[in-house]
Amino acid sequence: MRLVRGGFLICFAALSPVTAGAKPLETSLVPVARPIADTNNVTAMPALLLASAAPIAAIPKIQPKLRPESPQVMAAAARPADLPLLSPDVSLKPYLRPETLEQEILFKKRKLRKNSVCGDIAIQGKPVGKVPGKIKACGIKDAVQITSVSGVRLSRPSTMDCGTAIALNNWVDKSVKPTFKRRGPIVELQVAAHYACRTRNNRKGARVSEHGKGRAIDISGFKMADGEVVTVLNGWRKNPSQKQLIKVWRGACGPFGTVLGPNSDRYHRDHFHLDTARYRSGPYCR
Repeated sequence: MRLVRGGFLICFAALSPVTAGAKPLETSLVPVARPIADTNNVTAMPALLLASAAPIAAIPKIQPKLRPESPQVMAAAARPADLPLLSPDVSLKPYLRPETLEQEILFKKRKLRKNSVCGDIAIQGKPVGKVPGKIKACGIKDAVQITSVSGVRLSRPSTMDCGTAIALNNWVDKSVKPTFKRRGPIVELQVAAHYACRTRNNRKGARVSEHGKGRAIDISGFKMADGEVVTVLNGWRKNPSQKQLIKVWRGACGPFGTVLGPNSDRYHRDHFHLDTARYRSGPYCR
């Protein structure tokens, strides 16, 4: 049947489901299995396979060459076994630590434990107990006298409470020592003031200072192992000390509740005032 539409000729042819000579559906969709070549029977192999197999059989087997021994292995094998520190039973075993050295280390640890306060071996000093004050708001309930924190000594024994001692130890360990590591190491904190029953900035009628409560310490300088001293007064405005002093000043803001430096007022132009007073708004740092 023919149908002409829009200038196109469309032809339809009636196709029967099974054309003449075609195989049934169940057999035409299944491919015929390829016969397996018998490799033992050379005559049965295809000509192409025989053509490709002939050169392969002619190629000799290639065996990899053994890797030569390294000079290190050969030198080690040539060493006399009786030489010290060369035979495996000697070189692979560390020397026993001398008993004197072991006793010295244990003695130092016992000494540090004995002189530690506030439950931290890194805080060295002695307990003082209750410290009364001349003014009613002054005094410390459980005071300690600190001589060193985190391996850094204080220029003079300083009296404070444990909260302030712990804050001082954390500040020195996390900020002061890393900051002065290349320039130092730091060996001493120069203490300008610690416990003192007085008003703020020694002004009449002012509130009692945190120094009078054992919660403050003033640091005026940092002494290095080679004897160099970085002071707040001389280093705050000069490089490279300025950058390092600003860094340790910022590092104190957090461990301490109040941090005052040369930028705060004229009373602190030559030292850092650090105290553990806490405020609802967070640390006060200037």
